[in-house]
Amino acid sequence: MAKVLRCRDLGLNCPKEMRAESEEELMKLAAQHAEQDHGIAAGTIPPSILAMVKAAIKDEG
Repeated sequence: MAKVLRCRDLGLNCPKEMRAESEEELMKLAAQHAEQDHGIAAGTIPPSILAMVKAAIKDEG
């Protein structure tokens, strides 16, 4: 089942929705989006924020 992550579910005013087949793949897409659209370098994201992102991932369907 595909996974989905919505930036707005993290409290951001961002309409971006990302979809992938696995959580790992979705986390890579989220890191790219954070860098490109929010100016946040993936290597600087603290573990607590990464945990929030993982918790916001839902099964699509």
